Amino acid sequence: MEYGSQKTIGFKEQTREASFEDCIADLVNHEIVMEMENYRHHNSTSCYEHCVEVSYKTYQVCKRMGLDYQSAARGALLHDLFLYDWRTEKLEEGRHAFVHADIALRNAREEFTLNAKEEDVIKKHMWPVTLAPPRYLESFIVSFVDKYCAFTEFLKNRRKG
Repeated sequence: MEYGSQKTIGFKEQTREASFEDCIADLVNHEIVMEMENYRHHNSTSCYEHCVEVSYKTYQVCKRMGLDYQSAARGALLHDLFLYDWRTEKLEEGRHAFVHADIALRNAREEFTLNAKEEDVIKKHMWPVTLAPPRYLESFIVSFVDKYCAFTEFLKNRRKG
């Protein structure tokens, strides 16, 4: 599938709105974001596929609620920008579930200029696993959408096997 002039692996591009694409256009085909295609996340779903889906569903919910859908969609796209195989790599910082949000935020800051909501979305998306609660409603939404998408990816992959 094509996203602009670049290849992407998002789900359901044909139903996505132009304003969603506008929100993430400078991120979605960026080299570091595309690198997420190289990492399996939930069973057979790549980290990239997962992040695009979380971003789009977050965009839909936040737009419907009159919230900052642009910052939410952008943060959601970058929320798992950790760039390693969490199944095999041992981290000095700690266990993946507890530290990957900080690693994703560090990676995102190195490549992009982020606003406070985008940073909060990335850092707090694992709440309540990580104890600090989100600061913004958009961050809560990403946290819930992320878990919903992970669950549906798990079920989808279970049915294949």
